[in-house]
Amino acid sequence: MSKPLHHTWKVSRHTVCVKSDRLPGDSTYTSCVPKLWTETIETHRREVRDAILNTTAALVAEHGLLGVTMSQIAEETGIGRATLYKYFSDVEAILLGWHDREISAHLKYLAEVRGQAGDAGERLEAVLEAYALLSRHRHGHQDSSVAAVLHRQEPVARAQREVHEMIRDLLVAATKAGGVRDDVPPDELASYCVHALGGAGSQRSKAAVRRLVSVTLAGLRPPR
Repeated sequence: MSKPLHHTWKVSRHTVCVKSDRLPGDSTYTSCVPKLWTETIETHRREVRDAILNTTAALVAEHGLLGVTMSQIAEETGIGRATLYKYFSDVEAILLGWHDREISAHLKYLAEVRGQAGDAGERLEAVLEAYALLSRHRHGHQDSSVAAVLHRQEPVARAQREVHEMIRDLLVAATKAGGVRDDVPPDELASYCVHALGGAGSQRSKAAVRRLVSVTLAGLRPPR
């Protein structure tokens, strides 16, 4: 299985030098510009946004949510405050943007893991292990104030539904192949997997996470 993405609070800071608070992406610049220039502007804007997200995540990890200001973020990122406010209204909005990006990356990674594994049983095991490892990294670097902000948003619930559906479909395929019990509905088994592997968030080692995955898989096997 490929190496999992490590999206944690230990994020490196990036510096983006902007000479003016007026970005070239403003409408006065993009009304009649060549396509290549427009694409370059959009790339620049994405890079600035990513730098803001990464810098904020690093500062919040170091100082806590209440210990970070927009002025700090602007200074650390290397942009003006006016430019920063064109992207985000406050620190919480930046943090939510960072979390949305992490959620999308996690879902994409799980889909890649599913596509790289072999038969139905191997795909199920690979995705469950990847999900457990991501849960460990996701919960291992958040204080309570940050978690309260991040886990009240709709993207979290949507991502949970997508993970549930992915695992359920894998269970259906594995059941047809004879590797998973058929006396429990796939939806119930998927909920069992998600809740069981949610405990990986408190595990300190990958070995402990993999043991938890093994126990979870044992509960999925057909009864003797």
